[in-house]
Amino acid sequence: MSTLTVPPLLSSPRDDAMHLHRAFKGFGSDKSAVINILAHRDAAQRALIQYEYRALYAEDLPKRLSSELSGNLETALLLWMHDPPGRDAMIVRQALRKDLLNLETATEVICSRTSSQIQVFKQHYYAKYGVHLEHDIELRASGDHKKLLLAYVSTPRYEGREVDRAMAEKDARALYKAGEKRWGTDEKTFIRVFCERSAAHLTAVDSAYHGMYGKCLKKAIKNETSGQFEHALKTILQCSENPAKHFAKLLRKAMKGLGTNDSALIRVLVTRTEIDMQYIKAEYRKEYKKTLNDAVNSETSGHYRTFLLALLGPNQ
Repeated sequence: MSTLTVPPLLSSPRDDAMHLHRAFKGFGSDKSAVINILAHRDAAQRALIQYEYRALYAEDLPKRLSSELSGNLETALLLWMHDPPGRDAMIVRQALRKDLLNLETATEVICSRTSSQIQVFKQHYYAKYGVHLEHDIELRASGDHKKLLLAYVSTPRYEGREVDRAMAEKDARALYKAGEKRWGTDEKTFIRVFCERSAAHLTAVDSAYHGMYGKCLKKAIKNETSGQFEHALKTILQCSENPAKHFAKLLRKAMKGLGTNDSALIRVLVTRTEIDMQYIKAEYRKEYKKTLNDAVNSETSGHYRTFLLALLGPNQ
């Protein structure tokens, strides 16, 4: 079968739609052509291609992709077809479904997003599913984990880099009193500081904590909390300091050991490609002395591998 070679970014959304339709014709689709087009289009272009495809062929492109593809390639490509906030809404909604409950995934997505990203994906969530994100969190999460998630999705946070050092020291003292200094943990204080403060401020709190008590905040969280509540606090802290390092770690975990956690691998690669993938690749190489492309290459195969490597771009 001949493979269509479509130069990235040179054809119009209408041309792309026509090329895709041609790639679906005949016995078995031309998956290389499909990947070659869609992996090189940004969210706005993908939306236009879907619009043109529906206009030309009276058919939904994702539906057609679903019938033409299978396995991990289908999962990854269908996730890629969404715009970022719609995709986050879909991932969290699935993770909060009673039959598929995965609080770790829901926590990973919610606690690694900025305040403004959360506000947009909450709107998508309500528009798409007719319920508020808070309603589903209320139903599925519990205890301090639930309180933290509810506070985190409903509190607007400053996203600038300016920090009040005195305030950071005050927060560090409050966290010490709420955790390591006492018997039992005052979770309310952890929730307040982690859900109300900016990323830059939390980084300053961690630095102040280390300076005052000789250990990092992450260690205090590990000693004083557990389960999903601990996971949420750690995610917020790591993403305030270095989101790329956090996602590099998640990717490493997904590919380490026997077998690959494909759903985690797909989720991180697809959701971060248009945000900070260059930084994640740099962190991965620094931390694990191997390029992310090489790791993905050795853990995947076939068209699925081709698609993920196309999203990653040059091997560096």
